[in-house]
Amino acid sequence: MWVNVIYLLIGLFLILWGANALIDGSAAIAKRWGVSDLIIGLTIVALGTSAPELTISIISAIKDNADLAIGNVVGSNIFNVLVIIGVTALFRPIKIERSIMTNEIPLVLLSSFVLLVIGNSKLLDSVSIPEITRTDGILLLFFFIIFLRYTFSQVGKEPGDKSNIKDHSAEPSIKAMKMWKASIWVISGLGALIFGGDRFVAGASGIASGLGVSDAIIGLTIVAAGTSLPELATSVTAALKGQTGIALGNVIGSNIYNIFLVLGCSATIRSLPFGDINNIDLLTLTGGCILFWFFGWFIRERTITRVEGGILTLCYIGYLTYLILSI
Repeated sequence: MWVNVIYLLIGLFLILWGANALIDGSAAIAKRWGVSDLIIGLTIVALGTSAPELTISIISAIKDNADLAIGNVVGSNIFNVLVIIGVTALFRPIKIERSIMTNEIPLVLLSSFVLLVIGNSKLLDSVSIPEITRTDGILLLFFFIIFLRYTFSQVGKEPGDKSNIKDHSAEPSIKAMKMWKASIWVISGLGALIFGGDRFVAGASGIASGLGVSDAIIGLTIVAAGTSLPELATSVTAALKGQTGIALGNVIGSNIYNIFLVLGCSATIRSLPFGDINNIDLLTLTGGCILFWFFGWFIRERTITRVEGGILTLCYIGYLTYLILSI
């Protein structure tokens, strides 16, 4: 049992380190090729922050562990909406731009509804087992391309137009590196992601087996929280500095990337049966997104207050309690 815990911790460390190394190295190479900081932020940095979930889900798909592949994404997205937004709002209310409420957050809702519909294919199409097929995976990737195209279209907005997903002036500065050093960082990052992901999946599956619980439960809880803790720490720190928009950008980008890109890539490798991921999990995700949207529009217009943040956090505690009692 302890060996699996060590695998889990070592795997998580390597995944997080590898993602950072890959981002730094790739960004430095792109910078040397004359790519602007903004484009690097919209592509390499954004994709790099989803690398932990992408690595875990792809390796899980390769190892035919669909519960962990889907549970990782569903659990991470639930954690993002209910915990990251909730806890951040407890520290400082989150003010949301009108354009984000009308453009970006509906995409978060759409992604959760799409997954809910796919998860109920047994009811809608009378199939024997609900699953994310390869066809579904390709369609999810098309949704991701549309989202990416929309994101790039925001680059051409006038400086006074605040319809961008987040304030790009807050993007991390690109570290300058020599080409050989940047290449080493990229190769090392990829290696750490692959090896760390393999150990993480092995450790998570071993813990699930040792505790007598399903891989889905581990994916929805330990794996989801583990890969999202850096974002939580970043968001809370940003909130203390008055930069609550960073938390919003984290959640919007991560939730859309996780479903459209991560599950899209994973499902194209191997069809993913939902297994122990059920409507309670999918409805919690969809309901959390609807609650997030509702709090943004109503009560105190376009602001997630401390009370609302507390409600979101309590919703996650309630969901976690349900998972524990269902073991």
